Amino acid sequence: MRLLISGGGTGGHLSPALAVAQAFSAEEPDAEILLVGRSGGLEERLVPALGLQLETIRVRGLNRDAVWTNLALPALLPAALVRGLRIVNRFRPHVVLGVGGYVMMPCIAAARLRGVPYVLQVSEAGGLANRLARPGAAAACVTFAADVEGFPTPRTVFTGQPLRPGFRRGRPQVPPRRLLVMGGSQGALRLNQAVWEALPGLLERFAEVIHLTGRQGEAEAAPHARPGYSPLTFSDDMPALLAEADLVVCRAGVGTCAELTAVGLPAVLVPGTFGGGHQEKNAELLVGAGAAVRLADSLLNGPTLLETLAGLSSDQLTRMADASARLGRPGAARDVVRVLREVAA
Repeated sequence: MRLLISGGGTGGHLSPALAVAQAFSAEEPDAEILLVGRSGGLEERLVPALGLQLETIRVRGLNRDAVWTNLALPALLPAALVRGLRIVNRFRPHVVLGVGGYVMMPCIAAARLRGVPYVLQVSEAGGLANRLARPGAAAACVTFAADVEGFPTPRTVFTGQPLRPGFRRGRPQVPPRRLLVMGGSQGALRLNQAVWEALPGLLERFAEVIHLTGRQGEAEAAPHARPGYSPLTFSDDMPALLAEADLVVCRAGVGTCAELTAVGLPAVLVPGTFGGGHQEKNAELLVGAGAAVRLADSLLNGPTLLETLAGLSSDQLTRMADASARLGRPGAARDVVRVLREVAA
């Protein structure tokens, strides 16, 4: 069986692609898997390191935050579509999985032209690429239960967000001793600055503060070094970091929320305002379930961060951890694999 997984590049689409690829390899050892991503993306480093095949396409998506950058799109799209068609013609997949974002569209379009069934792994039901690809999809695996009705295909299944192996449910310590702060793969400037401003107070409250700064915060973190504060530019081992944490302060990307709930961690979410504000939906789900509290990005600074953390009682943190664990879907990747096998058959 040959599976083509299309997506990656910027955003949170690469992680589910890798998660499904690894789960599919585990269940179908003789299968051929090809990942198709963006030229210059993280996939060029991560995919070969896992022993997986990779092809790349030079393509760019619609930028809703800087509209002027979209002027070059008409020149890029025809070549990207031709490249996608050549990849599909050469690999001849039995089924294609699109994991969201503009990077998947050339191969999805090629699958349509060649009559190859395709499945969508839907992190954002309202995303433009997902909406364009939905009409021809054989099935969709949605991250949120509410999207089963809102994203109709011949077979729409609630699977949750696929995660790579290693995320295991734990029991965070209460009161929390280890605080993990992370702003996504690129870091978050406002979050970094709030942590540094609040650092003396944070170290009075927590035995250790682990801070994923992203590359943008790498240089500025060095002057803040002191016992109990561990700044990291990035980590390839999120399961280990989350296993050691008792409480998390973070953005509300869909992948981050899936990881938090798979482990069962309480969180203070600071939804990003970029990309049309899609992180607000993710934060709303966790806050509504009692798994997290929300701190608005516009209000974020050192004092408000400390105030929010101080307002979390031990009883509330215990309830948040329980609620987080109830939301978790650690078997999502295996559920997506099951749908792929059924569609290919």
